[in-house]
Amino acid sequence: MKTAIGIDLGGTNVKGIIVNETGEIVKQHYVATHDDDEGKWRENVLEMVTYLRNYWQEPIDTIGMSSPGLPDPDNNYISFLPNRLNGLENFDWSSYFGQRTYILNDAHSALMAEARFGAAKGYKNVVLLTLGTGVGGGLLINGQLYQGLSQMAGHLGHLSLNATDDETSIVGMPGSLEYAIGNYSVAKRSKNKFESTWQLVEAYRKGDSWATLVWLTSVQKLAVALSSVVNVFSPELIVLAGGITFADDALFGPLNQFMEFYEWRPGGKQTPIVQANFGDMAGAIGAAGFALSKIK
Repeated sequence: MKTAIGIDLGGTNVKGIIVNETGEIVKQHYVATHDDDEGKWRENVLEMVTYLRNYWQEPIDTIGMSSPGLPDPDNNYISFLPNRLNGLENFDWSSYFGQRTYILNDAHSALMAEARFGAAKGYKNVVLLTLGTGVGGGLLINGQLYQGLSQMAGHLGHLSLNATDDETSIVGMPGSLEYAIGNYSVAKRSKNKFESTWQLVEAYRKGDSWATLVWLTSVQKLAVALSSVVNVFSPELIVLAGGITFADDALFGPLNQFMEFYEWRPGGKQTPIVQANFGDMAGAIGAAGFALSKIK
């Protein structure tokens, strides 16, 4: 049975796993990233790979890495990521590890985890959104990850919901979905009454009127965005991942009610919206799954 190492490279820590082709996680491990030190953080990634290889003590078939940024067309390295993880851009991980290594955008990795081993297994056309500090996403089309020109596809957080809004996303889109529901904007959206989505949802659950208005407005905008995505891609399934989905029925309850108003449902068709199976290790799992798919 083939095995892969999956690495999830973040600004705070590096997560690593050994996973086989059935999705069984054989081992997982964490090390600190040290984002501010170019030499040290790369050494820590190598330390992770060395640790996992020594643990397994059998040949590893391939390596996958999940990372912020945009990979090159062949998924060899990250070609674009300004102002973060100094030294990451154009770094050749295959040479560094001495083994073919496939690099994926982190949201694309989350999609691949669900498509290969999780909530989207068996589906051919899937949209995934990651709802966290910001909003990312990925597209599975005809069973394949669609990365698009410059590997930019799936940045669904930068859909515009209001072209005249003064608030713009990091790529310059006014009235973005990312601003509407991302954790980074909670304080501004709530006029500094709440500092996080967790605080906002807890107040909503307790019946706070201001929290109810702010939260349900965000969920309404998410429903509009998802309905727009349905109109464009007509997926078999939408998967929602990320920390905001831990709001559970406080999110999915009103979201499903709003979708009844906004989703086009010819002949009664309804697009299922489900929560992702994988949490903290999704990036590593998806990167490993993507790498395994390349060696068959």
